[in-house]
Amino acid sequence: MAAKLLSGLLLLLMFSSFAVAMAMASGDGIVIQVHSKFKDRRDLSSMRSHDSRRHGRLLSSFDLPLGGNGSPSDTGLYYAKIGIGTPSKDYYVQVDTGSDILWVNCIDCDKCPSKSDIGVELTFYDPSKSSTGSVVSCSDDFCISTYNLNAPLPGCKANRTCQYSITYGDGSSTGGYFIKDYAHLDLVTGNFKASPTNSRVVFGCADKQSGGLGTSAEALDGIAGFGPANSSLLSQLASAGKVKKVFAHCLDSVNGGGIFAIGEVVQPKVNTTPLVPNQAHYNVVMKAVEVDGDVVLLPTYTSITGGSRATIVDSGTTLAYLPDDVYGTVMTKILSQHPSLKLHTLDEQFSCFSYPGSVDDAFPVVKFHFQGSLSLTVYPHDYLFSVQINGMENAWCFGWQNSGQQSKDGKDLTLLGDLVLSNKLVLYDLEQQTIGWVEYNCSSHILMKDATSGGTYLVGSHDLNAVATTLVGRVVLILSAFICAALNPFTV
Repeated sequence: MAAKLLSGLLLLLMFSSFAVAMAMASGDGIVIQVHSKFKDRRDLSSMRSHDSRRHGRLLSSFDLPLGGNGSPSDTGLYYAKIGIGTPSKDYYVQVDTGSDILWVNCIDCDKCPSKSDIGVELTFYDPSKSSTGSVVSCSDDFCISTYNLNAPLPGCKANRTCQYSITYGDGSSTGGYFIKDYAHLDLVTGNFKASPTNSRVVFGCADKQSGGLGTSAEALDGIAGFGPANSSLLSQLASAGKVKKVFAHCLDSVNGGGIFAIGEVVQPKVNTTPLVPNQAHYNVVMKAVEVDGDVVLLPTYTSITGGSRATIVDSGTTLAYLPDDVYGTVMTKILSQHPSLKLHTLDEQFSCFSYPGSVDDAFPVVKFHFQGSLSLTVYPHDYLFSVQINGMENAWCFGWQNSGQQSKDGKDLTLLGDLVLSNKLVLYDLEQQTIGWVEYNCSSHILMKDATSGGTYLVGSHDLNAVATTLVGRVVLILSAFICAALNPFTV
């Protein structure tokens, strides 16, 4: 009995040694005095370290299931659903790493498509039907410092709504006003497991469309900008303490769908190249092009990259756009192995031909070499796609495009879209300012690190094509891809 009393006293003394003291007050109330472990508030470095560790524990990983197929001869896009509002409604959106805002068609939209030829049910966002939605005004911080960095929006006053307007290189455009509401995400909680969560984000409520965005051919509910700017969906989630600015995608051109995830990827390992700093897109420096082992060093140009030509990596584009001289070099070397091949022009931009055998056996591999010893291998089945052409059997078309001829403003740049990114895990790391890739089976899975627990979880591939019409499951984002770059690689 004495031993138990002594143990009790020791426990009481140990409890009292903590920086929490309890004092009984009159009545039923209890006062608890809590002392900070940082006794000297001038110890700022310790406070910052504590905050950094705490913020790290708050960060999460997200699984963003994909659907669709990026083949120019198929749907030409990858799609998924995002839940928005309270109660949540599902919207099919396209994710474009070359643009920087999320927008969906609104109930008062002028000339928005009412149906989609790709077989999804379109939904219009109604601000009055969401209990958590609110209009963003011109005085809101998002409108002042996040979306509009250079100068005040014309006519934007405190009592007015914050407007947006985007014009794409193909001539299509969208415009409207910003809304703040909940977006619903899939939080990674275990191996192949996820649970729903949400985060408030600002997105565009489109009230007018023009050009291709107003047609039903490839219509979806909107676009999710996943670019590097502060207004993008990724940056907003990072600012809210939900994620680090790291994400990866693996586009499955064989079976459709693939993997899209936000967070740290542990496996597979990815070699990287530096991002060109302070650019509107994911720019890298390409040093050389190689066709069937023949390496051609590229000339340098005075440009934003400090002497090297800009190369943009953009999962929101279907094809691969090369500067005139690079395009000429690649096509000349490929065709030199088939001097008798007769080319036909399709839709005024695709070079097509008939070939009965295996293109992988007959055509050369193309490699692009980048700063930091990173290379990108493109196989014939990647840069060639089969098509149905009247009067031509076994027809194939080249996915390479001449950027100088395609761009209306004469921009002569390199833009690498889904044509060359498919069947590779591509990692965008804005924390380290790098981007990289590795050849991978996009029908398999990746290993991600959970920033909250420190554990690692498997995240698998998805193919939403089979369930799109039955509206099964909760998903978040999509990767967009358009035949002929429907929203154009040269996004404003």
